[in-house]
Amino acid sequence: MKTTFVPPADLEPLTRHPKATPPGERISLHHSMCFGCGADAPVGLRLDVLAGEGLTVTAEMEVVDWMQGGPGVIHGGVLSAAFDEVMGTSPLLIGAPVVTAHLEVDYAKPIPLGSTLHFSTRILGRQRRKVYIEARAHLGDPEQPVAGAHALFIVIDVKEHFADYLDKRVTPSRP
Repeated sequence: MKTTFVPPADLEPLTRHPKATPPGERISLHHSMCFGCGADAPVGLRLDVLAGEGLTVTAEMEVVDWMQGGPGVIHGGVLSAAFDEVMGTSPLLIGAPVVTAHLEVDYAKPIPLGSTLHFSTRILGRQRRKVYIEARAHLGDPEQPVAGAHALFIVIDVKEHFADYLDKRVTPSRP
């Protein structure tokens, strides 16, 4: 897959944060109503992002009927949202909460409804507050990617960044 996104050559080398989620365990990031990972969201991707070795994460997503774009295949925007969720979770391995600044997706092959999409990401490095990440998606054979992505995320102070929006948040309705 070709991309026009080129990270800087002088990225800071990174190490895993000592309190990072151990390999093989789910990385808890958001809240239960998050479209990407929330179990209580009425419609959502419900991604479980797992910490990998080093600065990697993996995830799987069932491609279900409501995700349809073209006939019988996933909508490109849904795939982009999935990449954003998986990649945006990765920097927690270095102790850095982030927001997306730039996301570029390369769509290589149609992804059929009813399939299971496998994601793998790798943090490439950091320049001050900028974190560069790459990801791939495949349908079972990592050597045959169906899509790839590169992204730039910005490290934030969560409380400060979302302060003006807390009164608008949605919480699960309980009987």
